[in-house]
Amino acid sequence: MSADEGSLAIVVLAAGKGTRMKSDLPKVMQPVLEEPMLYHVMKAVSPLGPVAVIVGHGGGVVESYLASNWPAATVLWQRDQLGTGHAVMMAKEWLSGFDRVLIVNGDMPLLKTDTVRYISDSHVGGCSFATFSAGDPTGYGRIIKEPRIHIVEEKDCSEAERAETEVNAGVYLMDVPPLLSGLDELGRDNSQGEYYLVDILDSFHRMDFPVSAVHVDSRDDVMGVNNPLELAEVGRILRDRYLNGWMIREGVKCIDPSSVWIGPEVVFKGEATIYPNVQMWGKTEIGRNVTVESFSVLRDVVVGDGSRINGYGRIEDSSLGREIKAGPFCYIRQETDVSDEAFVGKFVEVKKSFIGKGSKVPHLSYMGDATLGERVNIGAGTITCNYDGKNKHKTSIGDDVFVGSDTMLVAPVKIGDNAMTGAGSVITKDVPDGALAIGRARQRNIEDRRNLMKKKSGGGDRVEQ
Repeated sequence: MSADEGSLAIVVLAAGKGTRMKSDLPKVMQPVLEEPMLYHVMKAVSPLGPVAVIVGHGGGVVESYLASNWPAATVLWQRDQLGTGHAVMMAKEWLSGFDRVLIVNGDMPLLKTDTVRYISDSHVGGCSFATFSAGDPTGYGRIIKEPRIHIVEEKDCSEAERAETEVNAGVYLMDVPPLLSGLDELGRDNSQGEYYLVDILDSFHRMDFPVSAVHVDSRDDVMGVNNPLELAEVGRILRDRYLNGWMIREGVKCIDPSSVWIGPEVVFKGEATIYPNVQMWGKTEIGRNVTVESFSVLRDVVVGDGSRINGYGRIEDSSLGREIKAGPFCYIRQETDVSDEAFVGKFVEVKKSFIGKGSKVPHLSYMGDATLGERVNIGAGTITCNYDGKNKHKTSIGDDVFVGSDTMLVAPVKIGDNAMTGAGSVITKDVPDGALAIGRARQRNIEDRRNLMKKKSGGGDRVEQ
């Protein structure tokens, strides 16, 4: 691969098993804010140059994810997990056309693009690597500066070296030619019998290239994840980053920010009010002056300006217009489109339907595979019977229709403009414009109820039903 002078490549190490996660899912695919850890790393490094991801354990899962979400990335396999140095060896041919390479671990979801740029700006040639000061350095390689700077993995540390608190962050920026030469010199003479990438520093020293430690002030920016406790910790930190940013930039008001969870793809278009215990995930977009009340969960939803989601709303893969009201206790899903000024009320489910402007589905109803025109009123207990056991069928309701309570609309069926259905009707045929449709059994009153009950219990003649 050819590259311009000064070109930068990125190698992401994502082949590890992550035994301490105690999960069948590859380590870098463990979710943080409903996205794999690898997503957050890719988001941080992709703006800087071409990316190659080294995969190994569970590599098929990782490769499939990258193909769907980061198609520009190059996938390279480390079939045998023989250490970090061995992983970088898998990229030797790919790296040959570049001048510098950034090497990061795929389990660093808090890494920021600005942090990587800071490391790059601090690079004076040779090898630069990020360090931070750890209150508890357990698990990290220690930075030893005498007689010359090098890194000692914890398992190979002496007692004195273990006491050091400046540790290796696992982010390297190296000039490619000496890196490729140094990889050929790596050995496995250590407690793990692996090729340690940190040992490459000795090669840079021998070749008289600079070796520099770049101290990063915030441990959070380069924090790795090794177990479920740390996974939860980085989730909280990332949540706070995203939410605090929206509160400052767009004036989002959170009554209790610590109880609100938002994903990295959520976008606020302006001021909004978020009550406690709200979740927003996926590519959710919140318009200006939107209110979302407690215990609502939004996933891949667009909400128009001035709308209100009352408590316990569950909305997925749908679009809500301007000035709409939804809930409490509503479920809107699967490509539903709710137009401006419409109302989807309490204990209402709407699936794959279009709700026209100003229409109302106030309570206790199900609208599935339905199209509602403008200014429609759906009475309580109305159901579109859209499934015949094999296929889904559509219900079409025109403008200015009044559907009486407890109506069963047996699809496929069409209700014309300005039509009405009587309460308790079962509608199986199309209703013309302006018509009143009544589809129910004739009521029969039996005057002597006590005698009826006696006959039902076995005494006397059989009562006609």
